[in-house]
Amino acid sequence: MRAGLSDDPMWHFISDHISRATATCFLCQSKQKVTGGDTHQAYLIKDATARYFVKIRPHTGPLQLHFEAESLEAIQATDTVSAPRVICHGVTDEGNHSHEYLVMNYLRFVNGDDAGWQLLGEQLALLHQTPLPGRAENNQFGWSHNNYLGKTEQCNDPYQTWSVFYSECRIGAMLDKLANQGHRLINRDVFVTQTERFLNSHQPQLSLVHGDLWSGNIAHTVKGPVVFDPAVHFADRETDIAMTELFGRLPAPFYTGYNNNAPFSEGYEHRKKLYQLYHLLNHAVIFGSPYLEEAKSAIIHCQKMY
Repeated sequence: MRAGLSDDPMWHFISDHISRATATCFLCQSKQKVTGGDTHQAYLIKDATARYFVKIRPHTGPLQLHFEAESLEAIQATDTVSAPRVICHGVTDEGNHSHEYLVMNYLRFVNGDDAGWQLLGEQLALLHQTPLPGRAENNQFGWSHNNYLGKTEQCNDPYQTWSVFYSECRIGAMLDKLANQGHRLINRDVFVTQTERFLNSHQPQLSLVHGDLWSGNIAHTVKGPVVFDPAVHFADRETDIAMTELFGRLPAPFYTGYNNNAPFSEGYEHRKKLYQLYHLLNHAVIFGSPYLEEAKSAIIHCQKMY
């Protein structure tokens, strides 16, 4: 057996997959655990010549990291905003203790400056305006299948009408998940109907969106900005912008860069609160209190708009 951490069956399996994917022999000689993320463990692994960023989680159900890899590759295919390059992904062969893994190129982060933030805004505007051949041929919001927003399975049932997709697959689906946990924040059917009516006159273009775009999923490198941990689907581009404002706005140059290339539509400030509600509901599903109370307050705010 070769020396190194690849003697461990899991790392041996992953090292071999990296070697096949890159056509270059890789032997995991050291690993360093990286903090962050509540759905997986993350490591920086390296040998004498290469290093990679690896996410690992027990193989206990749906292949969440597979969906993440798919999302990263969809963003990369647009050649707009940068995302980590997927090296390989799969499930280790360890019997009942197998792990799902995702290997990406290692990126060294630097502090972002105004120019970097403005560039990110410009690139995101391009992402939102770039068609992805073969994926939206039916002009439908959603995605070809469900994926994951953090720990939560994200409903992506296809709809041609944005107001129906958002009210049912975003707000209604999250309210259902909370109800299954015993949290009935509001009459589900009434609020979904109100949401659909509120959005009915808004008919946005179909855009590929990151899906979970907040400061924690954005970084900068010497080559420019990069986004990660996406939950892509086709939606109103404003949902990405609204998410960037939920937990504190990004630096002003980001919005300047975006608005210069894709001006905000009339009424965005009103729709923003509704688009942010989806993520508040998701946080309530995952973390419970205090997001339950914050979600209730957001629902009341939205009802006043309706």
